[in-house]
Amino acid sequence: MLCRSLAMVPLRRTVPLASLSLGLSAGLTLATGLTTSLAAGPAWAAEAPYPPATTFREVQLTAFSCGRDNTQADCDKARRLADPLLDHPRLSTACKDALWSVRQLSVVTPQNSPERRDPIDKASRDVAAYCRQPYVADTTQPTTNPGGKPFSFKALNP
Repeated sequence: MLCRSLAMVPLRRTVPLASLSLGLSAGLTLATGLTTSLAAGPAWAAEAPYPPATTFREVQLTAFSCGRDNTQADCDKARRLADPLLDHPRLSTACKDALWSVRQLSVVTPQNSPERRDPIDKASRDVAAYCRQPYVADTTQPTTNPGGKPFSFKALNP
């Protein structure tokens, strides 16, 4: 059945050259527009300030406290502090993963054990490690070589 339907399809179709070039130019224009808009990034990401380091430190210490003391107040506070940061547009994926782990693991259990504490402690250490503000180089000072000459390497054994 498939062979018969393929036999009925013409092998060649002619396409006017003008319509082909119009389609290619429209596609290239669209692709160029997409890449320039993606390179600039969304406007809302530039407007949102990066959260201060004290915010992440508070999440970390509260999660440690939740893991150590196993109290409802500390665990609720850890989840409440981590939750709004999950929607922040400037935080990295690794940071959000660590915050998500804090949010999911910070629950009170009937018995506090190392099997419960260790994952909470690891997630809170990950918050401190992954949620640092990215370093942005200062571009106001020109970077020059102190000697004024370009660097060169000389072979020791010519």
